[in-house]
Amino acid sequence: MDSKTAWKTFTDFYQLKNPSEEQVFLYTEAMKYIIETEKDPDVMLSLGGYYYGKKRFDLALRYYEMAASYDLDDAYQCLGYIWYYGRTGHVDYKKAYECFKRGYDKGNVASSYKIADMYKNGYYVEKDPEKYKEIIEELYDRVKKDNVPWSHASDIFVRLAAIRAEEGKKEEALELYLRAKILLRQQMSWYFFGQMNVMKNIVKAIHEMVGFDETDFDCFDLIEVFDKPMKVIFRHNHKRYEVESVKDEEGCSVRFGNKWYRSAEDFLERAEIDNKKIVEINMELYGFEVA
Repeated sequence: MDSKTAWKTFTDFYQLKNPSEEQVFLYTEAMKYIIETEKDPDVMLSLGGYYYGKKRFDLALRYYEMAASYDLDDAYQCLGYIWYYGRTGHVDYKKAYECFKRGYDKGNVASSYKIADMYKNGYYVEKDPEKYKEIIEELYDRVKKDNVPWSHASDIFVRLAAIRAEEGKKEEALELYLRAKILLRQQMSWYFFGQMNVMKNIVKAIHEMVGFDETDFDCFDLIEVFDKPMKVIFRHNHKRYEVESVKDEEGCSVRFGNKWYRSAEDFLERAEIDNKKIVEINMELYGFEVA
C-alpha cells in the first residue's frame, strides 16, 4: 500500500452505507499505514473513533492516547469519555477531569460541557450548581446559532433547557428541547451510540410539557407512547408501514412486520427497512398517525 491508495481508501470508506468485512479491513489497514508513515493525529483520532463505535474500547483508548500525544483538542475530549463512563472496565473521574480540563482550556465544547457536568454531579470536584450553570450559559452563547448535528449544540440545548425549566421558563425550555431533538435526529442518522438515552430524556421532557400530539409526531415519540398498546402507521418512500406495541408481562413489546422487539428503543435501534436501520433513516420517515 502507498500513501495515495491509503488516503483514497480512508476517504472512500465514509461513502459506504454497508461496508463489507473486506472493506472494513482495508479501511483500518489504510489508517494504520497513514499513522505509521505520516503520524497524522487526526487519523489516529478517526481510528480511535471507529473502534469506540464498535465498542472495542481498549483499541479506542490506544489511538486516542496516541492523538493526545500530539496535543489534539478532540483527543482530550475522547479520552475523557473513556474514563468518565468507564469504557475500559472502571470509572476514573480524576483522569476524566484531567482530560476534559485540557480540552476545556483549549476551548473544546464537548470537554467544556462535561466539565460542567462534573461540577453539577460532584464527580472528582465539589458540587457547584452555579459553576455548572455559568459554563452552560457561556457555551450556549457560542453555539446558539449552530444548526449542524456535529457541533454539540444539541448537548448544550438539552442542558440549558433543563435549567430554564427549573427557572419556570417553560416556553424557552420547550423551544430548546425541540431544537435539540431536531439536531439529535440528524446526528443519530449517522451515529447513535449512546444517544438513545439522550433522545429518551428529550422526548420525556417534551411530553411532560405539552403532552402527545397525535397529529404531529415522529418515530422517537414512540419511546414515550409505546408504554401502552397502540398501533401507528408511517410511510417511507411512499410505502405504508405499521408498527404496534403489545401488552406483555413486562410491559409492552413492539411488533414490526413479522419481528418482535423488547421496547420502542429496541425497535428503533434494530428494526430495518430495505436493509437500513430505522434509526439511521429516521429523517426519511413521514406521515405518522395513530391507527
